[in-house]
Amino acid sequence: MALKILLVDDHASILAGTKHILSQHYPGAKISTATTYKSAQDIEQIETFDLVVLDLSIPVDDENPSTTGTGLQLVLWFLRTYPSMNIVVQSAYSRSLTRIRSFIEKHQGGFVVSDKSQSFSHFLEKVEWALNGCTYLSQEMRPVSELKPEWLEVLKLAFQEGLQDQAIAEKLNVSTRTVRHYWSKIQDFLNIFPEEGKNIRIQAFLRARDLGLIE
Repeated sequence: MALKILLVDDHASILAGTKHILSQHYPGAKISTATTYKSAQDIEQIETFDLVVLDLSIPVDDENPSTTGTGLQLVLWFLRTYPSMNIVVQSAYSRSLTRIRSFIEKHQGGFVVSDKSQSFSHFLEKVEWALNGCTYLSQEMRPVSELKPEWLEVLKLAFQEGLQDQAIAEKLNVSTRTVRHYWSKIQDFLNIFPEEGKNIRIQAFLRARDLGLIE
């Protein structure tokens, strides 16, 4: 099935360039575009998109100026309406996302921040992370977090008892989607992200063992 992507940006040249790069990297992908808060919300069947890529500075409609506040409201709308949506926020001013971090931390889809000033290869890497369900925030947004008990339990069940996600879910009496959400948070806590040719679960095991979290 073809990848479905929604791009939201009010700069025509950036929108066209991003669409071109994604089309080259994902041949056959179906890419829709929007330039305002309202036009993004008006697109039908948003729930069928695999990924949304949006700039933070966008206008409400064609009659109003672009503001970061409007972009934040759209991000928040996506988080609340589509809790499993994979999202990439492209912005040079991502610090403002701190205001909605509590919603980001609860999100069950991928959520990745990509600096708009970085290269296309940097951007494509972040897209892959989002599609793999990872959470990645800019450095200034990332708090010094503690490993939550349920995350540690997932690590122990996976690496000390050898259980797969379905069995872990049954053991914890949660859904497999929740377990995958825990894995995303664990990977963010351990500061590991997908790398070509490397198994991310093995990376998680090695990092957790080095930190003394598991035996």
